[in-house]
Amino acid sequence: MVGMRRAGKTWFLYQQMHDRVAQGRPRESLVYFNFEDERLAGMESTQLSWLVDEYYAQFPERRDSELVTFLLDEIQVVPGWERFVRRILDSEKVEVFVSGSSARLLSREVATSLRGRATETIIHPYSFREFLSVRGLDAPLKPDFLPKKQISLLESALREYLEVGGFPEAQGLTERDRLSLLQGYVDSAILRDIVERYQVSNVVALRRLVRQLLGSAGGRFSVHRFYNDLKSQGVSVSKQTLHEMLAFLEDAFLVTTLPIATTSERRRQSNPRKVYPLDPALVQAFDRSGKSNLGSRLETVVALELSRRSEEQGYYDTAAGFEVDFLAQLRDKRTLLVQVCASLADPSIRKRELRALEQAREELPGAETVLLTLDTPDAVQGVSVLPVWRWLLESGAA
Repeated sequence: MVGMRRAGKTWFLYQQMHDRVAQGRPRESLVYFNFEDERLAGMESTQLSWLVDEYYAQFPERRDSELVTFLLDEIQVVPGWERFVRRILDSEKVEVFVSGSSARLLSREVATSLRGRATETIIHPYSFREFLSVRGLDAPLKPDFLPKKQISLLESALREYLEVGGFPEAQGLTERDRLSLLQGYVDSAILRDIVERYQVSNVVALRRLVRQLLGSAGGRFSVHRFYNDLKSQGVSVSKQTLHEMLAFLEDAFLVTTLPIATTSERRRQSNPRKVYPLDPALVQAFDRSGKSNLGSRLETVVALELSRRSEEQGYYDTAAGFEVDFLAQLRDKRTLLVQVCASLADPSIRKRELRALEQAREELPGAETVLLTLDTPDAVQGVSVLPVWRWLLESGAA
């Protein structure tokens, strides 16, 4: 189980413990450790066996007779932990939950080490449906034909979600406290999940990279261009280091990047990537333009939802150079073209967004097209135009 810091991994482990107690399991059969506790600092993989040995020294009657659950939080700080987990799964009557703030916990090497015995779970901040639940609002399973009052409540809730985001501790805070909290989350991830873990020495370049990426969600990012910008400002860093830093940020779940959708690997590698933060509220926390950035936050929410629904996604450029925000291969094998626009009130914007979708549909026969907006949409022939709140609440639908 992985995810960004403060997204809810520890509470997920607590929920697992609560569920097992509710099922009749004795509390003593549930063993929780947080490896970022300073008393466990510097622990090595060879010392992990002490946990099991000490537990069974206290409860010898449970060994080989009762199922024991070990919940190991932020286990990635102990190098070689997966060998320990594999061994106790093979030799003891246990189930094991591990969590960490590193995408490498989902790597092919770990899956190989655990011999297919691991199930992956990614913990995100609240989705829009979960946000509604926290607010005590009904999230309809089928959002068609709702009363006008409920539609207005959902529209209002979506705008609040775009501002507040989905981090549990950010709910109910004032704007000032919320922005301070989110900036603290990012600082903690930078220092603990990147600087300390990967021994990054050029912290100045790293922080500027973070501000650039989080403050311009949905924009195309070029390492080459950013390198030149830093160079003109007197910041010394190599392109290779910037590529590594971007990978570290993805590993820590701070950002996700989308390549251009193409069958050409050369084009995929040479074209800029679009970058999105883990949560829409991070856009406001790191934007210095003073603008609302409503479109960027809206596009971020759609990108995050597509990551839950699709196997692969990227952005699409038509032959004439018009961009479609997302091309996604859904888990049910459908191909979906998605355009996101906060408002279609301006006729020129409406024409531009539809033109890109229509050209992409001609180039990709069989692909479904959808235009998502905050506005109350008008019908467009051949294109599904939906309000974003409705699309987000459709259970697995496109």
